[in-house]
Amino acid sequence: MRFVAIESSPDQFTAVPDPARKRPGRGAHLHPDPACLVLAERKRAFGRALRLTGVFDSGPLAEVIAAVGTSQ
Repeated sequence: MRFVAIESSPDQFTAVPDPARKRPGRGAHLHPDPACLVLAERKRAFGRALRLTGVFDSGPLAEVIAAVGTSQ
């Protein structure tokens, strides 16, 4: 699943899913698995993957991953 970061305030970003791959900016990919999301958060992989520094909110991404997991 591709996602991009949208700046919500200075040094704070929200990870937003981009399934159509149309959003501008640098994107990154993550397996649509809750365990992968937890591991990425623990390793602080979002900042490295997107080449950004700051605080990341992965709430919208977690909601989509949870929805994908329940639909399968």
